[in-house]
Amino acid sequence: MVLYDLRYSAHTFSEAIRESRRPQPHVVRRMVDVYSFPRYRQDRSVARWSAEEESRARQRLRAQVGTLLRLVRANAGGLALDAAHTVEIPPARHRRSSLWLA
Repeated sequence: MVLYDLRYSAHTFSEAIRESRRPQPHVVRRMVDVYSFPRYRQDRSVARWSAEEESRARQRLRAQVGTLLRLVRANAGGLALDAAHTVEIPPARHRRSSLWLA
């Protein structure tokens, strides 16, 4: 495989500052020998890993929402809306992220 990338060097930045212009990236060419590709055969391990990760993300989300609901409903009759701002719920990871990392 041949990969092309655009990179900035310290020399490029110093030249750009000296000449009062924007820095221009240089093309970097990299060669990589790949002997086997992921998911070359019908491997079910990525699907299993994705299902486990998605299940864990749903469990974390349920636990965090449960904590939030307990804080909001803490006062009998009144809602503790100030306590709701103390709980941070990060977004759940999408199933495709494990396919990307495979």
